[in-house]
Amino acid sequence: MSGLWQDKLRKIDPYVPGEQAQIPDLVKLNANENPYPPSPRVAEVFRTFAVDGLRLYPNANATRLKTALAAHHGVSPTQVFVGNGSDDVLALTFQAFFCSEQPVLFPDITYSFYPVWCSLFRTPYETVPLNAQFRINPRDYDRPSGGVLLPNPNAPTGIAENRAFLEDILAHNQDCVVIIDEAYVDFGAWSCVPLLEKYDNLLIVQTFSKSRSLAGLRIGVALGSETLIRTLEAVKNSYNSYTMDALTIEAGAASVEDDSYFRATCRKVMDTRERCAREFEALGFSVCPSSANFLFVTHPTARAKDIFLAMRARNLFIRYFDLPRIDNYLRITVGTDDEMDKLLTALREYLAQANV
Repeated sequence: MSGLWQDKLRKIDPYVPGEQAQIPDLVKLNANENPYPPSPRVAEVFRTFAVDGLRLYPNANATRLKTALAAHHGVSPTQVFVGNGSDDVLALTFQAFFCSEQPVLFPDITYSFYPVWCSLFRTPYETVPLNAQFRINPRDYDRPSGGVLLPNPNAPTGIAENRAFLEDILAHNQDCVVIIDEAYVDFGAWSCVPLLEKYDNLLIVQTFSKSRSLAGLRIGVALGSETLIRTLEAVKNSYNSYTMDALTIEAGAASVEDDSYFRATCRKVMDTRERCAREFEALGFSVCPSSANFLFVTHPTARAKDIFLAMRARNLFIRYFDLPRIDNYLRITVGTDDEMDKLLTALREYLAQANV
């Protein structure tokens, strides 16, 4: 048979996540996972959850989780949307808000899922080059577009922008939806939540996978005006009204309600990040200023790919991107102090042996 039917299949290059290896004694610093466990209140939910409740559909509106998030952020529950991880939420935003023939604008060095969604949903887009220091020029976004999508902090650089910069972007883009992807905001960046009262075209996307140590549960959040949230709900309910299970709703709410634990673990990560940034610099690396739970580094004489392979051989997993402009950089998740010390020791040994 000719197989001509295959010509009608969707052709797309999918997003490639960090390697999820199952290796004994692995130090896993390649996927920006939190090295600390989630709140003890989450464990209590798993211990006491009534399993018989799983025979029933979950609350389609995830009311308990939305109420907890609204209280945490100081907004109305009608301004909160939740989904299966921020990737699910972002995919829905592409379908809900990027519907014009004008291109969506986002940086050329950023989360590599953005162009995948554009391809999947046939959304026109343009990537806007960062400058030599990997910073965004807000004036590059002063033009008509189908939408603006900016991560803050950016990934994989970890660089964050301040309130004045973000409000500048919003002030010059009031004729489209502006999405600020705040996946890493809890590690020291400024959140746009206070700007929701002023800009009804602003949508903020966050995740429980990083700062709340719940990557395995898949919880994503969007915060915005009631109009934007209603539109997201309509898109979601057009294909699946039950995107979040009952156990996840309860565990997510328990995490949000344990604010002291959340802040303490974020502080641990930030303290380790700052210490290790100095350690990397002492080894000759250039380190981007990070407000995320990772460091983006490059060495003037040692090739990033060679370092990546050498560390991998020692069961020390870090992230290497074979992409234009950043193919000599490494993204290193901030682990525990012990995990980071193991990596730093291995790097010292490698650099000494390589005589670079």
